[in-house]
Amino acid sequence: MRCPFCGNIDTQVKDSRPAEDHVSIRRRRFCPACSGRFTTYERVQLRDLVVIKTNGRREDFDRDKLERSIRIAMQKRPVEPERIDQMISGIVRRLESMGETDIPSKQIGEIVMEALARIDTVAYVRFASVYKNFQAADDFDKFVSELRPGAADK
Repeated sequence: MRCPFCGNIDTQVKDSRPAEDHVSIRRRRFCPACSGRFTTYERVQLRDLVVIKTNGRREDFDRDKLERSIRIAMQKRPVEPERIDQMISGIVRRLESMGETDIPSKQIGEIVMEALARIDTVAYVRFASVYKNFQAADDFDKFVSELRPGAADK
């Protein structure tokens, strides 16, 4: 593992233990060249996933990108960080267990929206506003009115 401080590639593992989520391993590392200490996390990856964008472009699945977008939607919401981590791990496991290596971005978006809807409605609407590319306040109004029970009956 390359040292983030000096770039030395010969670093040493000083301590390994399961991370709080019990899905990854936390490793404390030491660089003998600059005496820097840093932490890395390792996760099991069942298969390499490829995301197929709506324009047909393909790119490697990036868990960090998924996590960033979810954390932005969850910003300042009363949800514990551990619950968010569990949700992200669950989404990734679901994607990996689908049996396909090529996954359309639309399908990933739907899975994320489904998970967010169960945890926090505001985060769900925030994510949907980006995912569905809302352009005006009317888009929000229409989407939120679909969330309200009995809205279609009125």
